[in-house]
Amino acid sequence: MSRLKTGFLAVERVVNGLSMALACAMLVVAACLGMFQVVTRFVLEQPAEWSEVLTRFALIWMVFLGIPAAFRHGSMVSVDVLRNALRGRWVRVLETFVAIAALVLLAIMIRFGTDYALRGRVQTIIGLESFSMAWAYAAIPIGSVFAVLGVIANWFDPERRELETAQ
Repeated sequence: MSRLKTGFLAVERVVNGLSMALACAMLVVAACLGMFQVVTRFVLEQPAEWSEVLTRFALIWMVFLGIPAAFRHGSMVSVDVLRNALRGRWVRVLETFVAIAALVLLAIMIRFGTDYALRGRVQTIIGLESFSMAWAYAAIPIGSVFAVLGVIANWFDPERRELETAQ
């Protein structure tokens, strides 16, 4: 393995770990805010408008920060039947095609997600008027940039963990 490839995989491992840690933190935030919303609405009968909105945004961030790990472990685009039918260099050709298709999709998401985030700067969040919608839209390009690293890392060093847990 070349030094450049090893260095890239090391950087990707750190970025992927950070992304997953943040995704897990967003899940904890969403769960806590959801419980807070239930208590304020049904126990105290004084619902907090802001907690529902923040729960939604935490879930959005959780998804987009979790996608890089799914790409890294080969869990996003499942072409297992075709992959298992192929032999030799054709497996690598298929993996290259899937990686290119994923990178094209992520490039589109980065482009339009950035555009949405920039346009969302002037919108405010209902229930949180002092915050811009750009914070919610920013999850799209940020998660997609992290996912690009995962796609490339999976192409360099393929992992097939989705099959280990399949039933």
